[in-house]
Amino acid sequence: MPLFSQSFLHDTLENHRLTGRDTVTEKSITLDNLTNVSLLESGYLLIEPALMTPDTKHIVISSGVHGDETAPMESVNQLVTEILSGKIESKHRLLVFFGHPEATLSHSRFVVENLNRLFGDAPDYSNKETAIALRIKQHIDAFFAGTDPATRWHFDLHCAIRGSKHYTFAVSPKTLNPTRSQALVEFMDAAKLEAVLLSNSPSPTCSWYSAENHSAQAVTVELGQVAPLWQNDLARIQPFFDALTCLITDRPLPPQPQSIITYRVNRTITRHFENFQFNFAKDVENFTSFELGDVLGHDGEQILTTKVAHEAVVFPNPNVVVGQRAALMVCKVATRYENQQLVYDA
Repeated sequence: MPLFSQSFLHDTLENHRLTGRDTVTEKSITLDNLTNVSLLESGYLLIEPALMTPDTKHIVISSGVHGDETAPMESVNQLVTEILSGKIESKHRLLVFFGHPEATLSHSRFVVENLNRLFGDAPDYSNKETAIALRIKQHIDAFFAGTDPATRWHFDLHCAIRGSKHYTFAVSPKTLNPTRSQALVEFMDAAKLEAVLLSNSPSPTCSWYSAENHSAQAVTVELGQVAPLWQNDLARIQPFFDALTCLITDRPLPPQPQSIITYRVNRTITRHFENFQFNFAKDVENFTSFELGDVLGHDGEQILTTKVAHEAVVFPNPNVVVGQRAALMVCKVATRYENQQLVYDA
């Protein structure tokens, strides 16, 4: 008996639409290639190869943590369909989930508050998003339990709200754990991600949770721009999923000359006052750079200016609530490897 009436994504959304909740009875099937696939609950799928060794990777693939970021959800759905049909066989253990079906159904980023800021140690579990964050953390904890930290990976897949000078890019969360491995960077290069942004301070995102608490090679991956479900141009993000397919099937990664551009976060602009505004256009693209001393806007009476030449803005959002990040200011940086970890000079 198949796990899904139509597909993983369709059934996840339909179950939530009909029941208003995400839970279903756990069920499993064994494929002809002896891969075991378990629906842990609606929206959470565990895929386990027939043979697991100490080298088996344990890979989380999440999407839809922001409900309206649908392109990666569609591509993840296709990946799962190909695994279930036997077209591809994962040699590694996978946890695949869609983060926020209710927000996806309502074509919104979130319902009450930004889910991707709720993966810290002790949020107040009092609304829809905080309850979802707790459940996601529990699934991630259970998935990584008893595994070697060196085998743990996590790709949290998103889309940018606005256009970007880099159509695809990754954000590497800040943690003291060794989570910027050469293998991860080489994968991102092979996946034709145009840039990687190295965070300079902890931020309670989904990928940060796996990096901080489980030492996973974890990144937030931005794949294109927000569009309605089933109206995405998936061809433009296919190189990432081609590389992901190679990773999970143990095929060689597609050859790619090292071309990924690396940025570091120079500083974070946090909104402190209701009277907050950026001077630049609402549709300014991510990674747009400014000259030294350019006025970016104001936060109350404080004038916001660039601090170094060619400082660029990423994720500007003047409408965040007071106390949250309104933008990242970033700079290109030269990198090298030490003990197979990516590093840069401050």
